[in-house]
Amino acid sequence: MTTPLPSPMRAGTHPPRPLGPAWPAWLLGAALASALGPLAHAEPIPVQDPATATATLPAGVTPSITLAAAWDKALAANPGLQAARFGAAAADGLVMQSQARPNPEVSLNVEDTRPETRTNTVQISQLIELGGKREARMQLADSEKAAAQASVVATQAALRYQVLVNFNELLLAQQRVDFATKTHALATQALDAANKRVQAGKVPPLEASRAQVAQANAALELAQARSLTGVAQQNLASLWGGRGAELGLASGDFSATAQAPTAEQLDQRLDDAPAMLLARRALEQSHAASAVERAKRVQDPTLSLGVKRARDVGRNQVFVGVSIPLPLFDSNAGNQLQALRKVDQAEQQLQDQRLQLQAQVFAARQQWLSSNQQVALLQSQVIPTAQSAYDLAVRGFSLGKFSFLDVLDAQRSLFDSQRQLLDQLMASHRARAEIERIFGTPALAAATGT
Repeated sequence: MTTPLPSPMRAGTHPPRPLGPAWPAWLLGAALASALGPLAHAEPIPVQDPATATATLPAGVTPSITLAAAWDKALAANPGLQAARFGAAAADGLVMQSQARPNPEVSLNVEDTRPETRTNTVQISQLIELGGKREARMQLADSEKAAAQASVVATQAALRYQVLVNFNELLLAQQRVDFATKTHALATQALDAANKRVQAGKVPPLEASRAQVAQANAALELAQARSLTGVAQQNLASLWGGRGAELGLASGDFSATAQAPTAEQLDQRLDDAPAMLLARRALEQSHAASAVERAKRVQDPTLSLGVKRARDVGRNQVFVGVSIPLPLFDSNAGNQLQALRKVDQAEQQLQDQRLQLQAQVFAARQQWLSSNQQVALLQSQVIPTAQSAYDLAVRGFSLGKFSFLDVLDAQRSLFDSQRQLLDQLMASHRARAEIERIFGTPALAAATGT
């Protein structure tokens, strides 16, 4: 578990020393609050779980949405997933059609136009499939249906990745809004106190100018954070065709990080990944298509049965016939060769897919491990050290031992470490979502006890 941190705020730059654009306004406001009388004992900004931050919701908006609820909505109404499901359902028709046998043919022939010598012939012909053509065709249809079902699994895995990433981005945006709101209020109080002390002649006007810049930047940061929250809400709601304005807040713990699975666990499950399933289904399709082309080597005969009546003879004549193509010019050799090479291609693509997945899993796991390590280091060493340096700078400034620029330097270090923590938390969540996308299931997280 990690502790969520305030959103970064920016302060302006003033001579004699240039300040970076990433100076957090909440730190500037806190420094002024410690140095300027009325806010000397202001309470620090508390860390609030986004799951409980519902006070800013407008009337009529849903209070919160959990990850499970968001997943259920996407699973039920995502257009891309629905399209994949319809594709799998359409394959049922392909299977049904593959089982059909050739229709018989009925023909009527009339010879001579004179009634007294006219001959009428009625004939029924039936094509007989030999060489296992029907069985091969049915096997090909079954393999195509299996490939369509595998496509549904892969689409669902990709959708889950989008839900996880968008949900975590909304949690992060909510944290930034929460802290930006408190920072803006503190910066406004600091500006009022600074103006009073300038009027009393206790501090130079430059201090009030810096406080005014901090307050203005805090207002801009708050507006930007709210805007980004709306974007994050819309990105999440768009996965099921909803509206971000009706979504509300996301309920979850952004600061919680999971332990990455071992390399052995991931490698054992690699063959069950949706992408591997798709590649195997493609190989099965190529084998089935090759069997269809091989079956075409056997020529299909056509049996005929008919009745012929000649007026001049005055009786009916029954006849039976059979016809069969002669493979003198077209033996289907080209299609057979193409089908065999398609099999070779599918086999190599299966191997290539596994190699690609191995590289992707390795990269995602390394990112997951690295982010978790950096989160732990930032929490245990970097941020406490930066916080201590900042507190010392504030106290020294209040006693007149340090300049306000020293406070700003300490603020910069603290801000950078906090920003890195937020970035690494998001990187950890994204790496976990990538692992789950590759394997198409969240079961890996459960296997590690998280």
